[in-house]
Order: sequence, then structure tokens, then C-alpha cells
Amino acid sequence: MALSKRRAVIAAILLFAVVLTMVFWPRGRGKPDQGPLPPVSANSKMDLEVERPLSMDQVLEMARAARRHLSDTLEDYTARLVKQEMDRQGVVGPESEMLIKVQSRVRSDGEGASLRVYLQFTRPEDLKGRQVIWGEDLYDGKMAVHEVGLILGLKTIWLDPAGALAMRGQRYPITQIGLVRLVEQLIERGEKDLDNPDVSVTVTTNHQFDDRLTELIRVRRSRPSNEPDDFSLAEIVVDPERQLILAYRSFGWPGRAGSGLEGSSPPILESYSYHDLKINVGLTDADFDTKNPEYRFPSF
Repeated sequence: MALSKRRAVIAAILLFAVVLTMVFWPRGRGKPDQGPLPPVSANSKMDLEVERPLSMDQVLEMARAARRHLSDTLEDYTARLVKQEMDRQGVVGPESEMLIKVQSRVRSDGEGASLRVYLQFTRPEDLKGRQVIWGEDLYDGKMAVHEVGLILGLKTIWLDPAGALAMRGQRYPITQIGLVRLVEQLIERGEKDLDNPDVSVTVTTNHQFDDRLTELIRVRRSRPSNEPDDFSLAEIVVDPERQLILAYRSFGWPGRAGSGLEGSSPPILESYSYHDLKINVGLTDADFDTKNPEYRFPSF
């Protein structure tokens, strides 16, 4: 009897140990417990982006509404502008980035104010630190340029904004910069293509741009128009909430037969994107003054 009791006790202990092992031993040995899977992001582009056809009439209606909205509301803004252009000689320059301050032409009484611009380049490296100030009502219309370097940095350089030096490597003069002009150019180009059967338009809603959900408009041409600034594809990023164009870029045409560039990608013509955009921040005359001590423009 004593032996049978000991065997019963041992059997009970073994059974209890097996139960504990089944309860507490990690399932799937060799795979660490990773916890619950993270929830799918509500901002997932795959889940949100929807593309649909759009007419040029609808694009123009949006652009004209945006232009009226800017005229009623836009005083000034700051942003980080990322830019890349093909110049008038057909050379695509490096991507550049600059901090920008702008007082718009539509500020105060609505229209006709003087456009003012301040730029500070942050890249590429050879331009880092360059500062530019220009205003229609400032310095007799000249651009004030503070270059980088031991020699060039000793003097403020005054340039004609449309002159050869100021336009070197540029597609447009500084007089054409800014959000308002971007909308106006979209209207001008859209009106030319209003009844063009070679042009198709789509809009993609819920397009992610920085931390905002925007609309991406794509304008495609089926064949070249042979007009100035002709493009095969243009992309416009619109912030519908603020009625602002945050980015625009266009592409030329791939290499033609016999050019030696057959099958090449369409070249970039122009690309502008406004990041960290803040509107109506209260810019003053000091923001466009070469004597502003924060800028350290040379006094001679």
C-alpha cells in the first residue's frame, strides 16, 4: 500500500508539472513574443489614395477659386523652398533648398502691393549661406546678394534681377517667384489647353505631402505641342483646406528617335515644393532690409 501511495503522489506531481508547462511555456519556441501587431495607420497611402479623371474646366475652376482666395487672405508667408530647374540652355541644375520669406502682391488692400522676397540658401553646399533680398519697391529694383566665401562675402553685390548674372542657371527671374504666381501660371497654361484633345487630367485625393493630406493633379500630354515650356507630364500638389499649391513639377519628353536618347526618362523641366509653409506670420520691413543685423550683409 505504501508503494502504491508513493506512485500515486509521484503521478500527481508529474501531471501538475505538465499542466504548468502547457500554461506557461512560450508558444512557438524560438520566436520571441512580439506582442500585438500595430494597428494599420489611418494615413496609409495604399488605403487612402484614389485617382479619378478630371476635366481642364474643373482644374481652372479650382485655380481661379484659389487665386481669389489668396487675394482675399494672403499677406505674407515663410517656407522651405526646394527647387530644381532646366535653364534656358537646356541644362538641369542641381536641386537647391532655401529658406524663404515673402510679402505678397495681394496683401493689404488686395492687389497691387510690391512683392518682396528674402532667400537664404541651405544647399547645395557651394551655395549654403548665400542670401538674396529683392523687392519691387526696394533698392531701385536691384537684387541685393550676399555671397559666401572670404572674398565675395566682403561686399554686397547688386544685380539686375533679369540680367545675365542673376539669370545664370535659372529658368525664371526672382520676380516670378511665389505662391500667387504659381497659381497664375497654372491658370495661363490651363487656358491654352482647355480644348486640347491631346491633354488628359486626373486627380488623386488623400495624397500625402509632408504631414498633410492633399490632392495631386496630373496633366498628361499624348504628344508634344511644340509650344514654349511644352511638357509631357505636370504634377500639381494642392492643399484643398488652405487653397494653396504646395508643389509643382513638370517633365519634358523622352529622347526622340535618332537622338541617341531613345528610351530615356523624361527630363525634369522645373520643380518647386514649399515645405513647412506658414502663412500670415507678420513679416515687416526689417525682414527685407540689408541692414537687419541678423542677416550680416556687408555695409559696403
